[in-house]
Amino acid sequence: MKRIQALPRWFKRRIGFARLLCLVLLVGFAALRVADPAPVEEIRVRTFDAFQRIDPRKKTVRPVTIVDIDDKSLEKLGQWPWPRTRIAELITELTRLGAVVIAFDAVFSEPDRLNPDVAAEAFPQLDEEIRAKLRKLPSNDQILAEAIKKSRVVLGESGLPEEIAALDKTLPVTGVAMLGEEPQRFMFEFPGLLRNVPVLEHAAAGRGLFTIKPERDGIVRRVPMIMLAQGQTMPSLTFEMLRVATGSGTILIKAEKGGIKSLRIKSVEIPTDKNGQLWVHYARNDASIYVPAVNVLEKNVAPDMIAGKLVLIGTSAVGLNDIKTTPVARAMPGVEIHAQVLESALTGAVISQPIYGIVLEFAAAMLFGLLVIAFAPLFGPVSLVIVGGAFASVLLGTSAYFYTQHRLLIDFTYPLMSTTAVYLTLIFAAFVREQQQRKKIRSDFAQYMSPVLVEQIAQHPEKLVLGGEEREMTIMFSDMRGFTSISETYKDDPQGLTTLMNRFLTPLTNAILARKGYIDKYMGDAIMAFWNAPLDDKDHELNACEAAIDMLERIDQLNQAREQEAKEEGRPFIPLNAGIGLNTGICVVGNMGSDLKFNYSVFGDSVNVASRLEGQSKEYGFPIIVGSKTALAVKDRFAILELDFIMVKGKKEPEVIYAIAGREDVAQSGRFQRLRNLTIEMLGCYRSRDWEGALAAIERGRKTDEAHALELLYDLYEARIRGYVDNPPPEDWSGAFALLTK
Repeated sequence: MKRIQALPRWFKRRIGFARLLCLVLLVGFAALRVADPAPVEEIRVRTFDAFQRIDPRKKTVRPVTIVDIDDKSLEKLGQWPWPRTRIAELITELTRLGAVVIAFDAVFSEPDRLNPDVAAEAFPQLDEEIRAKLRKLPSNDQILAEAIKKSRVVLGESGLPEEIAALDKTLPVTGVAMLGEEPQRFMFEFPGLLRNVPVLEHAAAGRGLFTIKPERDGIVRRVPMIMLAQGQTMPSLTFEMLRVATGSGTILIKAEKGGIKSLRIKSVEIPTDKNGQLWVHYARNDASIYVPAVNVLEKNVAPDMIAGKLVLIGTSAVGLNDIKTTPVARAMPGVEIHAQVLESALTGAVISQPIYGIVLEFAAAMLFGLLVIAFAPLFGPVSLVIVGGAFASVLLGTSAYFYTQHRLLIDFTYPLMSTTAVYLTLIFAAFVREQQQRKKIRSDFAQYMSPVLVEQIAQHPEKLVLGGEEREMTIMFSDMRGFTSISETYKDDPQGLTTLMNRFLTPLTNAILARKGYIDKYMGDAIMAFWNAPLDDKDHELNACEAAIDMLERIDQLNQAREQEAKEEGRPFIPLNAGIGLNTGICVVGNMGSDLKFNYSVFGDSVNVASRLEGQSKEYGFPIIVGSKTALAVKDRFAILELDFIMVKGKKEPEVIYAIAGREDVAQSGRFQRLRNLTIEMLGCYRSRDWEGALAAIERGRKTDEAHALELLYDLYEARIRGYVDNPPPEDWSGAFALLTK
């Protein structure tokens, strides 16, 4: 009986509830890895991204050439899509130069709008004889089909989020054979399939999907090599190119119970993940594989750039919106990603995540976790840190070894996280002492520091020193418009001006704090605030934009109250207005100042840009102006309107700036859509140096019901354009305008 009663004491002394909890944690982390939720996968793939940035693929040969529909080609040959006859000329010239396979990172889903029979009906002023002759001419699509038949061409097709038409069963498809498990249930599936016009489909040697699916964070790490589209098994554009190049008739899919293992054509076998995706082994951006399409048509290409090469026809033009983010580059044309896939496959430089990798991860997690449970309490703090660093180094080194020597992706973050969790649980008792220290800090500093900052210091006492940390933040500058004029009306009543300023700043402050913002400082009638510090805020861009709109709404409410007061008191009413600038970027935030006095503040280039944007709000006629990173982060939640491409004073790189005109309801309104379309048309002409077109677009805009909203913007661009007419910008002008003022 006594032994039974003594068991709890023995257990507490020998094993301890903390160690038991650690064992439960190990099991829990194992279950978490099996479930593999989004945050766990995000950490893993980010680690693999780091490997690729540190050790990208080295190019030894260049088997692929990209014929680029670039800005130069568009400027010389006109907007895309080009007439099919010109595409036929391009194919004919590439075939003459010895291209092995030609593939299009584009789809010709509709008949050419310049077909002769279309022209016969489009011009009523033609006499019937000419119309008859036009109708007898072969269509541009037929001419392109004839060029395709004389070469080896793979046409691009696109997967769609919904079915748009019944699948034409008469169009040719690539044959597929299967070995092992049924692979279709593992493939990515698109409800719809966008194909080329039938005459082109029948003429092509192959056809494949060029659809690239970025992952949740927008980065393209894996490219599907085999997919389902509208119930049809379809190869990717690149794999179809390999099939045509090798003369294979059928694609072999190898699948196991856990998913797809690999794809094979003749002697080429490509390992994939369970969903049939290839981990792309990226090299750095390579401008040497690009050839402008206009150079090919003008026969101004070195023969060895085409002869014996796999040729991809695609675009790097920004206006055609085919720019992707990859682990090694923030902006890579989609067509170059296809080229990277081909280079990896042809040179055997592929990376893969082996099925047995998860077994190694589980084994490492259990081994290191049990070692920490057994021996961590025996070490002192310094020794424990050293041993923990050694564990982390072994895990990282093993993962790096598999990647650099065998090009295998083995994750070390899962065992590292589980071991860290065990370690943190074991030292939880030490936190009691730290809680007492935090309590004292709160008591000492709460009377003269921000409660938020006090809590941050209480959690991290070591931060009570000079210095800062880098982090991505959203910065706001807000300033009252016309403050000088308003203050003149109070020159005999300074107390009244103080009251007015308090009435103005209080609702703006409340709007910022309600959206998790931090007030950095007040500068007279201006406010500087920031988000994502000292506390993390993953939605800092969204919260900052919401706060900006809230601020304008609260100013409107204040003006209504002041107008009523002015009417009752029989005095003139001057409305209050504000300009707001927002920008997102990497900043340094922390305690700035001297050893005797310091403030929690932020500085950096992104802060300066936010200040400049606020100053420009009156020039463009919109109260809220934001930088490109902020706009891109919230574009689905707000009415975003592109304003300009500017060179901010003091910066070397130009910045695209945007206005926020309202929330999502405004973005969906017909009025805003008209404003947006008018602006896009005007900016497109302006940046392509079509001064007359831009002025014409401005003139049309001024005749619309929405003209008043864009009046200042129209005036600004009209003045610039007329200046450029007299003094044209240099040939290398990118469309950026250098601001002369801050």
